[in-house]
Amino acid sequence: MPMIDVTAPAGLFADKHALAVALSQAVMRWEGVPDLALFRDNTAAFIHELDPDAFGTAGGDRRMVRVQVLTPVGTLDRAKQLGVVQELTQLVAQAAGDDTLAARTWVTLTESPDGGWGIAGHAYTNEEIVLAARKELAGA
Repeated sequence: MPMIDVTAPAGLFADKHALAVALSQAVMRWEGVPDLALFRDNTAAFIHELDPDAFGTAGGDRRMVRVQVLTPVGTLDRAKQLGVVQELTQLVAQAAGDDTLAARTWVTLTESPDGGWGIAGHAYTNEEIVLAARKELAGA
């Protein structure tokens, strides 16, 4: 149940909602979680737009994107890390209509500690998340 934060210059993306949905679905796919309401309803992307003057590389470039992905600890093994970074980078470049943006898109992967994932006022452990998923799968 990742949280995805995208920070980009204002006006870069024509359809921010479509990008947020695509990023959320991509991370769910890479996590390998079942298509349950528990995961669909709690996987989200947030597009944060800043004034283009609020950006700058050491070389002076203002057109870049940062994508931060927060997942429960242990969710992404190395193959999944590589795959999700590649796909999210491609989705960002496509949404901006600029293939060259891939070279200026940074994706950071962060893990929430066990028990550090709060939903509906409860700090879930990984085991509790698995139990909630099993309960939904069983139709309870």
